[in-house]
Amino acid sequence: MSTEAPRILLFTGKGGVGKTTVAAATATLAARRGHKTLVVSTDTAHSLADALGVPGAGEPSQVAPGLYLQQVDTQRALERHWGELREYARGLLAELGLDGVTSEELTVLPGAEEVIALLELCDQVRAGRWDVIVVDCAPTAETLRLLALPEALDWHVNRLLPAGRRLLRALAPVVRHVARLNLPEDAVVSAGERLHAGLMEVRELLTGENASVRLVLTPEAVVVAEARRTFTSLSLYGYRVDGVVANRVFPEEGGDDWRRGWVAAQARHLVAVGESFAPLPVHNVPYLPAEPVGAEALSALAERLYAGADPFARPSGEPPLAIRSEGEVHELTLALPLADRSEVDLARKGDELIVTAGSYRRVLALPAALSRRSVSDAVLRDGRLRVRFEAGGPDD
Repeated sequence: MSTEAPRILLFTGKGGVGKTTVAAATATLAARRGHKTLVVSTDTAHSLADALGVPGAGEPSQVAPGLYLQQVDTQRALERHWGELREYARGLLAELGLDGVTSEELTVLPGAEEVIALLELCDQVRAGRWDVIVVDCAPTAETLRLLALPEALDWHVNRLLPAGRRLLRALAPVVRHVARLNLPEDAVVSAGERLHAGLMEVRELLTGENASVRLVLTPEAVVVAEARRTFTSLSLYGYRVDGVVANRVFPEEGGDDWRRGWVAAQARHLVAVGESFAPLPVHNVPYLPAEPVGAEALSALAERLYAGADPFARPSGEPPLAIRSEGEVHELTLALPLADRSEVDLARKGDELIVTAGSYRRVLALPAALSRRSVSDAVLRDGRLRVRFEAGGPDD
């Protein structure tokens, strides 16, 4: 059993770029290097088993020496984490006159499978069995929504739940008498609170010092543009990106005019990738003559991918969010790499700082030392938003 917190690596990228293959290859290499490794997916497609050439299982099952695969049994996990809430929702829909099948369908929450996969990941970390956990995430848009969920839910729960409990207790007898509907009991609300606490634990885990994200892309204009936006958005939400994988790179030698055209275009995009994501390492994966399936092929791919580097070292450098104090000067810095100044907006409301970058927004609850101070200056420089605070009441 591992005595240290496991190293957690999340892989994401635009659909079709090969993130599942790269995640499976990295997990295989970890096991070959003596790390007890779990590879799990938050992607409902569950392609990991196909990449490894083995059947999937709901519980961690050994697929190679030191390597375990888990394809989360979402139905069973859903009942464990979400059971009381679903039962209440089913009963309420039945009271409204809907049949059992329709009620069952309507209580399957959009995105619930991905959320449950993250809660299961937390359970595996707590179990203390693993040295390395590799997570094959859903495509980038779904991943960003999923990783933003815990903090967004926390904002609403902290403001609405205490008052909501009191309101439910006061209204329940009236609603039962007039509308003949049952409002949620304390047990149901408590189940929601447990779900919220679990998601906040997930967030703490994935933004911690042992976790990082790797972006997988192919050297194409549209894919690189999305990867750049994803890098900014992940940093906005406090997730550390520690590397980029450029997949399906054509070899330079030989070929006809069609292939030489692709080689030239990819070379231009790879230069842009190196410049955009510096100082992050960019690992190139050649376009292979055949799809790598199974532990042997994946291990060989990973050796070429990381080329002697240690892909399991703890991430270094500044965290995405930091707060420093020097005397009366307090400064909050937030990583916003590749962000355009025209797309970044900052607002202050009470003890909250609202940061918008493009189409994504984060509401930061300020610690007490900053919440009592006003924002004196804010500047975006070298990929970091620096917000300085001075003595005085918070801005309106």
